[in-house]
Amino acid sequence: MNDDLQLPQVTTSVKPGMDPTEQSLDLDAMIRFSDDVNPFIEGVYAHVPFCEHRCHYCDFFTLAGRESDRAAFVARMIDEIQAAPASLMSDQLASIFVGGGTPTILPLDELARLLAALSDRFLSSGTEFSVEANPETVTPELAKVLVDGGVNRVSLGAQSFDPELLGNLQRLHDPAKVERSLGWLREAGISRLSLDLIFAIPGQSLTQWQADLEQAIAFGPEHLSCYGLVYEPGTPLRGRLDRGEVERVDEDLEAKMYEWTIERLGQAGYEQYEISNWSRSDEACRHNLLYWNNRNWWPLGPSASGHLDGWRWRNLPKLGRYLETEGLSPIRDLERLDEDGRIGERLMMGLRCMAGFPQEAIEEMLAGEGGARRRPIMDKHLHDGLLEWSDGHLRLSEQGVLLANVVTGDLLAPPPRDGTGSTQ
Repeated sequence: MNDDLQLPQVTTSVKPGMDPTEQSLDLDAMIRFSDDVNPFIEGVYAHVPFCEHRCHYCDFFTLAGRESDRAAFVARMIDEIQAAPASLMSDQLASIFVGGGTPTILPLDELARLLAALSDRFLSSGTEFSVEANPETVTPELAKVLVDGGVNRVSLGAQSFDPELLGNLQRLHDPAKVERSLGWLREAGISRLSLDLIFAIPGQSLTQWQADLEQAIAFGPEHLSCYGLVYEPGTPLRGRLDRGEVERVDEDLEAKMYEWTIERLGQAGYEQYEISNWSRSDEACRHNLLYWNNRNWWPLGPSASGHLDGWRWRNLPKLGRYLETEGLSPIRDLERLDEDGRIGERLMMGLRCMAGFPQEAIEEMLAGEGGARRRPIMDKHLHDGLLEWSDGHLRLSEQGVLLANVVTGDLLAPPPRDGTGSTQ
């Protein structure tokens, strides 16, 4: 197998202003140079970039406004759905996930067209079909469109129930609408609901975070995602931080918030199955498990990322270019990690899950050169109590969960190089 294979770039001189990083997918070449001669796709991610307003912490590819482009976008994505490679699709996909942006900001007739195309092409009886929604966009009419389109799971971006804290994030929704949105979605027949929350927001106290989480628990969602705020480079919030206009929550306070989250959600009957995610029994998000378990998924829409047997790429994050093309999206950042990189990424992603790895999987990863060099790293973290063997699985310990970035960062780190730039 040739780990250094690079697929050719699309010629960039055809149109002025075309992104010089643009590439096109050569699926036949990718499969020829894959470990698995018959890889299949288990999930689909569709990215709808439109938003009413760009939140200050968000670093995803999103576009505020652009109402005049939305119908054309839906037509283009339907074309892309039809172009997805049938020969690579699993007979029964684990998941379809429509994210953004705010997918539910689309006009209802256009959203219905998009959901119908996704359902007709990919949905089977056991598929999890998730859509992200902002509370401001949810109405009884929207809930009906979702159900009629085959959606069986909705992730609602609550973030906080404190208006002042929402203002600190430039998150523009009325927290009172969260409860109403959940009610309308349940009444329409969507039985799997998830809430997204953020902690360590500037100015937030432990008491305020506890109040937010208690409110979320009281609503009874099947799933909760609780993320510590990250000041991503290039976001307005990071700019405000760099200018001294906002202040980070103290690290010790953030740690207390996270520890309390683990304790309280456990008491409330939620199982932590990943660093930032909790669910009722059998309600884990199947789509995110595809990511963490290094499975294969197909991307739709500008900026969506895909994975196929070690190959990774990102659809070009340019709406104009997306709308003027046909078939598969133009892409960028196509790469195939070498063996060492694939092992590191698999460990980094998999150890985020509380289930960890069975012993046979660990031994398989450690058998090659890329794995063998990581054995002393594992041994160190086992000795320090951040990793543990439990029921034949290697997983993060309770203390390791709190320091997960340290453990996974060590395991992901590239091999050391000597003075000539060669690996030892």
